[in-house]
Amino acid sequence: MPRVQLKTLTEQMYYVLLALKKERYGVEISQYIEQLTHGRVVLGPGTLYAILSKFEDEKWIQEKKSEGRKRSYIITNIGRIMLEKEYQHLLEMIEDTKQSEDDIYET
Repeated sequence: MPRVQLKTLTEQMYYVLLALKKERYGVEISQYIEQLTHGRVVLGPGTLYAILSKFEDEKWIQEKKSEGRKRSYIITNIGRIMLEKEYQHLLEMIEDTKQSEDDIYET
């Protein structure tokens, strides 16, 4: 069954919302995510701005400043709710893994 768009977040989407708990410009978002994940998640400009556009359409983030081509964004209350829902979903997945009969961590 295909994933319903924006019902669950991709890893990149999750980190963009997380980064926008503080107002940041596009390049700052990418740098923050790359630093936070120790280079595991790297967002190119095309991916980042596609995500920002979707999130603006959904009212999960809002543009705060615009200086020429440079724009800053911040998470909205709706975005915070979505970030919290995804966080809880991830915790449930971790708990399910821990309780699994075939616990991959047992040897």
